[in-house]
Amino acid sequence: MSRKEMPSLDEWMREAKADPAAADCGMFLFHNGTVRRTAKARVRMNDESSLPVTGMEFSYDPAGVNSAIEAAYKLPGVYYIRVWLNEGELTVGDDIMLVLVGGDIRPHVIDALQQLVGEIKNNCVVEKEKY
Repeated sequence: MSRKEMPSLDEWMREAKADPAAADCGMFLFHNGTVRRTAKARVRMNDESSLPVTGMEFSYDPAGVNSAIEAAYKLPGVYYIRVWLNEGELTVGDDIMLVLVGGDIRPHVIDALQQLVGEIKNNCVVEKEKY
C-alpha cells in the first residue's frame, strides 16, 4: 500500500462553490492532518520518554468513513462535506487526511468539523507510529 497524492485545496473549493449546496453555505472549513514528529503519547499523556516519530503506517475503513460522513450531514446547518484519506507508509510532514465541511454558520461548521474528524480519527483509522 503506497501513499496517495493529496488533492488540491483550491480545486476542492472551486468544486464546493459550484455545488448546488453552496447557496446554503456561509462558511467552509478545512482540516489538514499531517504526520508530526512528536509521538501521541508525548502530546496526549505528557510522556516525556516518548521517542520522536519518524513515520507511520496509516490505513482506514472506507465504510466507517462513509458512515461518519452520513452522520455529519445530519448535524444542524451542514450542507457540504468532502473527505480524503491517505494510506500506507507515511513520513513526518506527509498529509494524513483532508476534511472540508461547508455549512450555514460558523458554530455549526466548527462543531461539525470537530465531530467528523473526531469520529474518523477515533473509529475509522489505524495509525501505527514508527520511531
